[in-house]
Amino acid sequence: MTEILSLVNVRKSFGSIEIVRGISLGVKEGEIHAIIGPNGAGKSTLFHLISGQLTPTSGSILLDGNSIEAKTPHEIYRRGLSRSFQITNVFPGLSVWDNLRLAHLWSHGKRNAIFRDLDAMGCVSEPSQKLLSMIGLASRRDVDARLLTYAEQRALELGLAFAGDTKVVLLDEPTAGMSRAETELVVDLIRVLAKERTLLMVEHDMRVVFGLADRISVLVYGQLIATGTPDEVRKNSTVQEAYLGHPAG
Repeated sequence: MTEILSLVNVRKSFGSIEIVRGISLGVKEGEIHAIIGPNGAGKSTLFHLISGQLTPTSGSILLDGNSIEAKTPHEIYRRGLSRSFQITNVFPGLSVWDNLRLAHLWSHGKRNAIFRDLDAMGCVSEPSQKLLSMIGLASRRDVDARLLTYAEQRALELGLAFAGDTKVVLLDEPTAGMSRAETELVVDLIRVLAKERTLLMVEHDMRVVFGLADRISVLVYGQLIATGTPDEVRKNSTVQEAYLGHPAG
């Protein structure tokens, strides 16, 4: 498989403190790739760099072969990379249906079309209807997003992240704060939504990581110490030492 997202010696410093220290990583097209690591490892900073919230101090980030490290978040989104956040981030005051339609408007570069008849725009309504069914919120179509349960809001946010012509989706702790039953539902949803897309996720629940990921990268103190299949990472003595303080017996 070809690499659709590539990081080459990416660094990020805040003053004299270097948070991301020379990360090089290739994410293959169509895979689910997880990034794990202890708190303070630099995972959220890395996501901010990839999605344009922050600019690298040095290094390159390539999406489908094109440089994006100097682009704004909306420019990166238009090029096919979207993300979700640890804190649920939907459009309050709008229905589930209108949340999804707005996401598709932006993906098609039609931000000013909000004043037009959206029902007549097949490029917006048709994929929104399909996505509405996929995320299991068809019965909540006209409900204000603020009135959804936490799990429903997370499902809606996943829908927003996967809307439009997205090639790569970054998921930042998609199951945070969920019960085991809710987590299982979201994992099943991610599997469905991830078909024909590339997924890069940060997740603390190791059951989710090892159950979903094709490959896993381990980040410690701003550096990658291992990348491999779940089985390779599980058996890696360096990873065991980073998490346990000593190689597992």
